[in-house]
Amino acid sequence: MQVVSNARRIARLFQSPILLSSHLRTTEELIISGLAQRNHRQLKSEPLNFFASKAFYSSEAVDNVEGTPTPTETVKDLYDKMLESVKVKRSMPPNAWLWSMIANCKQHHDITLLFDILQKLRTFRLSNLRIHDDFNCHLCREVTKACVHAGALDFGKKALWKHNVYGLAPSVSSAHYLLEHAKNHNDTNLLVEVMKLLKKNDLLLQPGTADIVFSICYNTDEWELINKYAKRFLKADVKLRQTSFGIWMQFAAKRGDTESLWKIEKLRSDSMKQHTLATGFSCVKGLLLEGKPSDAVAVIQVLNQTLSDAKKSGMKDELQKLVSEWPLEVLKHKNEEERKTLAASLKSDILAMVNGLLDMGLEANISLKDLNRSEAIPQ
Repeated sequence: MQVVSNARRIARLFQSPILLSSHLRTTEELIISGLAQRNHRQLKSEPLNFFASKAFYSSEAVDNVEGTPTPTETVKDLYDKMLESVKVKRSMPPNAWLWSMIANCKQHHDITLLFDILQKLRTFRLSNLRIHDDFNCHLCREVTKACVHAGALDFGKKALWKHNVYGLAPSVSSAHYLLEHAKNHNDTNLLVEVMKLLKKNDLLLQPGTADIVFSICYNTDEWELINKYAKRFLKADVKLRQTSFGIWMQFAAKRGDTESLWKIEKLRSDSMKQHTLATGFSCVKGLLLEGKPSDAVAVIQVLNQTLSDAKKSGMKDELQKLVSEWPLEVLKHKNEEERKTLAASLKSDILAMVNGLLDMGLEANISLKDLNRSEAIPQ
């Protein structure tokens, strides 16, 4: 009897869906409408997760929508071949394909594909080959170089991250490509961003880094910035090159800041004895600012004796720029009251210096017409 009772109970449970099925045709419109409304709400609030696996295994995941730029054909072909290799054939593609892809990147979307395949290759190396090391530094440098070439600076900065999903080994050499771009475009914002990334990712500064950074600051007239980064380089025990000291001292001389000029000269003389044209003539300018034309002549005489013939040939140009350009640069950084006094003293001391060079038998075949023009040096 208990078995019969259970059988009847089960039969009653199945009666309801059977009845619904019999009435499905009459309620079809209402049910479809309700489902459509529910799915519409779901589509707006939730991602279509059932498409995820297809996107992960297909190049459609990184294709652009209609109306946007498409990747270079060679780059797209190489991307598809490498994608098929790791997702279908389950094998690491030849290194030559990746290097060829890097070399052929010409636009931002090419770089997008490049970083997408780098991430997939890193995942494959970890999960299938048990390789935990990043790609070598040379590849990272070439990737950053390609980013700059393609105008994809956002991706170039990602290549400097210490912990990244692309398997890239960041280095300061990679950062130099971004800094060179900042230099070529006088972009101090990019300079600041890159220097922050170097610090955040513990990338050691190099003398070559200082050369680029100092050049950007000089070209954009960022005196406070060059001093800020100079302190950072010195604190990191970076041995500044003669070129860096030359830029830094020229900047101080251009601003008429003799106090800073002599401090920099002290740092320079502690690490190297011989002057370059840039550092030597910066000292000449400092002495003229202090009203010491005879001392300025002595420095020029030393330069004439110690510089190589190749470097010595540039002395005439430096002298001409000292007469024609430098006084006006200095006066631009002074207030109106200082200009009147300084203009007169510079004119007098420069003339005394030129005469002193002639008295010592040094050639000083330079034009003084700019020095005598009232518009060049305000009186």
